[in-house]
Amino acid sequence: MLLRAPATWSTPVVAAVAMLLLAAVDLAAAYATKEAVVRRSPSWALAGVALFVLLFYVYASSLQYAELALVTLGWVVALQVGVLLLDRFHYGQALSADKWVAVGLIIAAQVYLLAAPGFSSQPAQARGPDVVHVVLDGAVDVHQVPASRV
Repeated sequence: MLLRAPATWSTPVVAAVAMLLLAAVDLAAAYATKEAVVRRSPSWALAGVALFVLLFYVYASSLQYAELALVTLGWVVALQVGVLLLDRFHYGQALSADKWVAVGLIIAAQVYLLAAPGFSSQPAQARGPDVVHVVLDGAVDVHQVPASRV
């Protein structure tokens, strides 16, 4: 059973929420895992494992609404921002101004890729029927079937 978004939400909104939720869960899992190593704590390790399982459950659920590449790239962009903020404010890691400029350019390029016309926020089912190749007795037969039956 996968997570379901409210029917009143548009596909781009669901995709954006999924990206942010994935980044938040991934960041929390990474934090728990780091704390498990630093503190040698089995409870932190268990929390990290549980969060990573949740991460892939949310990821699988998000693919009902948006394309794999779109969700993954959006997740990575948001995660990168989260990691930088966590390192800066929790662990006290400071980046020089030139590194922040490089980070900004990289994130801007990734946001551009997300906003590029080639990315679709429509799930595969909304684009039309899939083509299925059926091989029976060595002969190939091509059929178009609704994605819901594939």
